[in-house]
Amino acid sequence: MRGRDEETGEFFSPSRSEQRRAALDVLELGEQLVALSAAQLARLPIPEDLMPHIRETQRITSHIAHKRQLAFLAKQMRKLDDAVLDAIRDAMSKDGEAARRETALLHRAETLREALLGDDGDDALTDLLAAQPQADRQKLRQLVRNAREERAKNKPPRAFRELFRELRDLLAQDGGAPGGETDDGDGDDDDHG
Repeated sequence: MRGRDEETGEFFSPSRSEQRRAALDVLELGEQLVALSAAQLARLPIPEDLMPHIRETQRITSHIAHKRQLAFLAKQMRKLDDAVLDAIRDAMSKDGEAARRETALLHRAETLREALLGDDGDDALTDLLAAQPQADRQKLRQLVRNAREERAKNKPPRAFRELFRELRDLLAQDGGAPGGETDDGDGDDDDHG
């Protein structure tokens, strides 16, 4: 029985529905943790005593046994403070956001590389150097020239890859903030559109 406060009429503890929703949230978090690789798990603030339970759940492949072990993992997780569970959730969501930003950065570098190697490459290079005054002009020009030569002669794409790495690093320095990425993305579209 939950009981009520005689003065205010409020319940002393959460309802069974609220408890069930909280338990299902923890179970879902456990499923997400089990789906992660060892490297991804190492980056999360998971208590050491919980790691063996996660590894054991990952090891079990039989459907029913896996489900039972997952329920046991969730039970162990419910013993943790809410602050610990919230920290794990926050770290997982930041990781997802960081991955999306990294993917966007890679796409922008790829688009810029294709613009530099295209027919309007000289204009794109001029625009890039104007937008990125800290860029090593000589190195970029050399990489573009070598990558074009590699394409023309069907050589292995060494300079092509090196140009990509250089552009990625250059964009990462400049566009760390989301606002900077948006501004650069708009400028890149104008360069080759």
